Amino acid sequence: MSKIPPGGPAALAAPSAASVDRLRAADAPLALQAALVVGTALLTGLLAQFELRVYLWEVPLTLQSLAVYGSGLFLGWRLGALSMLLYLALGLVLPMYAGGGTGLGHLLGASVGYLVAFPLVALVAGAVTERSRGLGRTLLGLVAGSLVLFACGVVGLHLVAGYGWAEAAVNGWLKFVPWDLTKIALVASLYAAARRATA
Repeated sequence: MSKIPPGGPAALAAPSAASVDRLRAADAPLALQAALVVGTALLTGLLAQFELRVYLWEVPLTLQSLAVYGSGLFLGWRLGALSMLLYLALGLVLPMYAGGGTGLGHLLGASVGYLVAFPLVALVAGAVTERSRGLGRTLLGLVAGSLVLFACGVVGLHLVAGYGWAEAAVNGWLKFVPWDLTKIALVASLYAAARRATA
């Protein structure tokens, strides 16, 4: 007669953790954690250079939010937030911001709300998917991160750029929704594929 493992019958059906989940582990080697943080920060800077200005608005449409969302999923809330903080710090001295922008003046410009939200977005996406990393929870984490990103962005446009709340919301959030949902779907698909491939 076979023994039931600790945890009861449910343990028999519990899926094994994917190897990619080890990237989020707090006990991962420090060298690996450092490499992930630096690599993700550099990737964010690289994707920021793929820029398209939409509606002649101050806020550019870039691919860097792919890295921002992905940092929380792949690295977890702690390393994801650290990688985004490093990105912001590097941008003060290197052309890491959108369009090759650099320096404190660029950081505090019209896009300041979006930029300073990057660590929070990674933190939220990572925290929401900390205990469960299925597709539903992944999408929930990314949507929550998106709301944080655009809420901070709209506030920044209002306070720094001087636009009214309605104008800031329309041009700084609503016009970006279709693009952002596409990015969310892409990042969620890549994350799900990575977990399947390393299961």
